[in-house]
Amino acid sequence: MKIAAMEQAESVRDVLCDVCGTSTRIQGDGSQFGTLRASWGYGSAHDGERYEVHLCEPCFFRTLSGLSRDRMVNFMFSEEDQDLSDFGRVARDDLSNDGGNSVT
Repeated sequence: MKIAAMEQAESVRDVLCDVCGTSTRIQGDGSQFGTLRASWGYGSAHDGERYEVHLCEPCFFRTLSGLSRDRMVNFMFSEEDQDLSDFGRVARDDLSNDGGNSVT
């Protein structure tokens, strides 16, 4: 037996960049955005706090560039080689978002 009912469901129509406020929606492809996420646990200065920031593509890469620059400055006088060209990247040519080819 089939029982049907009209139910309301919440759906996300768009995601706005938390930095510049622009839409991350791309016609025909849905939303394209990066997420900076943290969940701080016991013993941290921010115990129990959770954060989630959505970033459009330009803001994401501007943020990533700033973090990469901080890394470079922090290790400037280190003996360690600092090739930061792939800083943060975990895959390349992973158009189906299934793990694809690892950079390392």
